[in-house]
Amino acid sequence: MFPAEFDYERAESVSEGLDLLEQHADADVEILAGGHSLVPAMKTEGREPDVVVDLDVPALDAVNALDDRTVVGALTTYATVADSPAVRATVPLVAETASEVGDLQIRNRGTVGGNLAEAHPGADLPAAALASDATILLRNPDGKREVPVTDFFRGDGETAVERGELLTGVRFPHTDDAGVAYAKKTHPATGYAMVGVAAVVEMSGDGDDGTGGDGDEGTVSSARVAATGAVDRALRLPSVEDALAGEPLDPESIDAAAAEARADIDADRLRSDSYASGEFRGELLETYAARALERAAERVAGDAPTA
Repeated sequence: MFPAEFDYERAESVSEGLDLLEQHADADVEILAGGHSLVPAMKTEGREPDVVVDLDVPALDAVNALDDRTVVGALTTYATVADSPAVRATVPLVAETASEVGDLQIRNRGTVGGNLAEAHPGADLPAAALASDATILLRNPDGKREVPVTDFFRGDGETAVERGELLTGVRFPHTDDAGVAYAKKTHPATGYAMVGVAAVVEMSGDGDDGTGGDGDEGTVSSARVAATGAVDRALRLPSVEDALAGEPLDPESIDAAAAEARADIDADRLRSDSYASGEFRGELLETYAARALERAAERVAGDAPTA
């Protein structure tokens, strides 16, 4: 199918993009930043913007690893993130999750900023961003704005990006000392996550002297666990995180924590479609929470490679 007619604008800088948004303030404007969500929606789902602003801004296609944080530009592709030595070394969960997105063609063209701004309820990267405690970087005519990722996702296709703003990048605190993992049940028709769970687990020393010298991996000092696909947005799972706190990351504590995966979600919020009922998604959520935590535990123990 062919999309409805629209006006096409191309921005070669962030400033030019903001100017175009202001110029078309009274129109229905969509940002093109890879196009693997927008173009199919325009062809088959009745999405009919008046104007498409194509971002062609080389400065937003970059990975910058600093002392304690890594900034990924909005136009950086999934493939670049998955293959980036800097991302793999400093925020390995993000590299691992990017490698799970779609297929090779999508990873070569789809972008980090486009994925997060689209806020599809089954997208992979939102879970990784939440578990990584990321910060979303925005630009508007008045300057820069930063939004904690916990405040960013508002619902299916809804985010904290305001009219006239552009998402320019994502800042990730370094998590290279943590156990991380992303476990996903892939939707058979779309490649999105039917359910996906991302985990970042930090450990203290052993329970005796805090040194870890006897080979004991110690107890969980911090855990961030986030899910995608289960409801209308990616979300943290605080009951799972609380159940892990102060516990060893062993099979018993993992099973007990994973069993809490549905504790913060009302049953009627669980998504249902022709492939999976809400109840089944709830069961998947517990299963994949356990799998993510098991892989994180293996990495804490050094028994499995990170991304």
